[in-house]
Amino acid sequence: MIDVEGLTKRFGRHTAVDSLSFSVAEGRVTGFLGPNGSGKSTTMRCMVGLDHVDAGEVRFDGQHYGSLRRPLESVGLLLDASYVHPARSGRNHLRWLAASNGIGKQRVEEVLALVGLTDVASKRLKNYSLGMKQRLGLAAALLGDPATVILDEPANGLDPEGIRWIRDMLRFLASEGRAVLVSSHQLSEMSLMAQELVVIGRGRLIDQCSVHDFVRRNTTTRVRVRSPQVGEILRQMRTLGATGEYVGDSAVSDTALIAGVSMVTVGETAAKVGAVLHELSEVSESLEDAFLAVTADDQEYRSGNAS
Repeated sequence: MIDVEGLTKRFGRHTAVDSLSFSVAEGRVTGFLGPNGSGKSTTMRCMVGLDHVDAGEVRFDGQHYGSLRRPLESVGLLLDASYVHPARSGRNHLRWLAASNGIGKQRVEEVLALVGLTDVASKRLKNYSLGMKQRLGLAAALLGDPATVILDEPANGLDPEGIRWIRDMLRFLASEGRAVLVSSHQLSEMSLMAQELVVIGRGRLIDQCSVHDFVRRNTTTRVRVRSPQVGEILRQMRTLGATGEYVGDSAVSDTALIAGVSMVTVGETAAKVGAVLHELSEVSESLEDAFLAVTADDQEYRSGNAS
């Protein structure tokens, strides 16, 4: 369990993290989302004492990170996979970390196998690709078999197979009862990976809730209907206060999207007027749509529309 309470971090006059509070529960993957410059990486660094906080505190199962005698056995951390000594081999990098926390060499071999690096463990890290370094970073995070795992952009540099692997791995770790906090800009992956979200902007909490609730609250679910009598269905829906529009050219289209009523209401209304239905389905917007809607005023950079 991670408890963040009133965390504040300033750099001169700039407040990077502003009275931020949230929690990360065991047995769930919690996605940590925010636009560039929102304070995600700074928050993670503050959580483990890499940056000094100006106010607030963070507890891991009731303890401050600085009070942990063997931190690798409590908190597994991956913040920057490229921060390694290039002349070391992957195996020696992990052995060095393991020795610092009294962890045996056998555990090094176990985590190398777990992340698929056994065959390249003797190679120097300067010859590792970014994806290989990400796997090594995850191996380092898991060395102590920690109850809590914190990862910043762990899928960077991974190919499609690797991205799916990291998704499955994090869900597996959560299924073992660990608290998993993961930051990522790959929102499509986050929607598949996470159960809970913590969303921040300009260092402040915007929302903490389940992925389902976040999308539901911040997007519009519409009903897609295809029928030879779609015009009559639209007229009936408007009398009920719903809104609707044709998909494509209204003069020839047999398909419409309707908002403001349920799919059941559309189906029952179509039956009452004798309309034939070729399609009736719900169309939901994505986590990306919800995220962009909620953080529109917190984006560090805004692009113009392409023309």
